[in-house]
Amino acid sequence: MTISEQVFLLILILNTLVAIGYLVCCTVRHGTKAPRRKEYWIKTAVMILCPLIGPAFFLFVWLIYYLLFHQDVDLEDVVFSKERVETHLKADEEQEGNMVPIEEALVVCDKDNLRTLVMNVVRGDVEKSLSSIALALNSEDSETSHYAATMLRDVLNEFRQQVQELYIAMNRNEKGWDEYACLLVEYMQKILSQEVFQETEQEEFIDMMEQACLLLYEQMYYRLKPKYIQWLCDLLLRAHKYDQMKKWCDRSRDLYPDELSTYVCYLKYYFTVEKKKEFFEELDRLKKSNIVIDRETLELIRTFT
Repeated sequence: MTISEQVFLLILILNTLVAIGYLVCCTVRHGTKAPRRKEYWIKTAVMILCPLIGPAFFLFVWLIYYLLFHQDVDLEDVVFSKERVETHLKADEEQEGNMVPIEEALVVCDKDNLRTLVMNVVRGDVEKSLSSIALALNSEDSETSHYAATMLRDVLNEFRQQVQELYIAMNRNEKGWDEYACLLVEYMQKILSQEVFQETEQEEFIDMMEQACLLLYEQMYYRLKPKYIQWLCDLLLRAHKYDQMKKWCDRSRDLYPDELSTYVCYLKYYFTVEKKKEFFEELDRLKKSNIVIDRETLELIRTFT
């Protein structure tokens, strides 16, 4: 065997060891149920089939991401205190923009402006503006309150019917049930997050949403998106179902240990149940990770002061 052949063989062996080492590390770190396991296998195969070029390419991509997009966030000034915090979901900008003028119009009893504002809300995405429309129920203007009540009744009745149909279709356990489960979770989130139902009915719908997530987790976990778990955790938190929320925090870590949403769920849980030690341990894990913290999450953490 010539020297060049020996060098080539050595490169192949080292390249294979690097590829296998990558796969083992990813499997150990993320678990065998990690939704990205296919990605790990594909990358491993590419590295084996393309000696040197494959590993060099993935290393280059990682370096570009780390140098250009990764950013360390200073969280040293975060202080644990519960006095100034309200545990609620932040409204999106459009919804918040609609809500404030209606509140102001109700205070000053500006009937003409209130009617105009309600009509503007209705012209938009009604399902995203239910909490704003619900404010108009308290209006002294009978026409405005009646219109708001009619609009809410129609939308919520349609919601009840759609949820029931999706729930039945999901539980038939026929081919495509997972698609119905995903549709059910995403459809319910839009309405339940606005808390327009009475407490009892709200909890019933949360239970249905949790059943959909549980079916996905147990039978088709790769269809259970990180945002589904975060949505459910937020709803359980607001319903004061802390034990159930903790279970879903653990399930999120099982499936998505490196997702920001997993850390956010744990931080909200530990803060709400006043587990100061665990809260800061989780915060410390987040600081030591390579996860990029978005502005909304940073603001959420800073509110714990």
